[in-house]
Amino acid sequence: MVVRRDRKVRRQRGSRLYGWGTIGQHRKSGMRGGFGNAGLHKHKWSYAMKYDKDHFGKCGFVRPDAVMHDVAAINVGSIPSLIQGKILTQDEKGRAVLVLSEYGYSKVLGSGKIDFPIVVKAASATELAKKKISEAGGEVVAAE
Repeated sequence: MVVRRDRKVRRQRGSRLYGWGTIGQHRKSGMRGGFGNAGLHKHKWSYAMKYDKDHFGKCGFVRPDAVMHDVAAINVGSIPSLIQGKILTQDEKGRAVLVLSEYGYSKVLGSGKIDFPIVVKAASATELAKKKISEAGGEVVAAE
């Protein structure tokens, strides 16, 4: 196959201009008004208002870290799978005693079913969780 050497780019090899006039034209960011978001408050303001209205400003509220805390919770229905195969201590009535802090949980939620008596020691529990556990013959004890 014959190599074509009469293309324009072949003629322009060896020059610094490539058909763009004097030195500096079409080389840096001057023709586009700056790199990136430069000029959005100045000469690109109409572009910003048309295509990126929410670029500037703030929205919402950021809670301080001092008031943020993660609650590790577990549902009542997940307790059987949590204690499956584990040996738990028993109280005087023969019910298994589950200390949730040993498993990394601090709160009991009321979703799911439980069908055996168990004593759950947790930092907190919802009313529905307490009701379901007590209906099954167990109780929820507040733990430190």
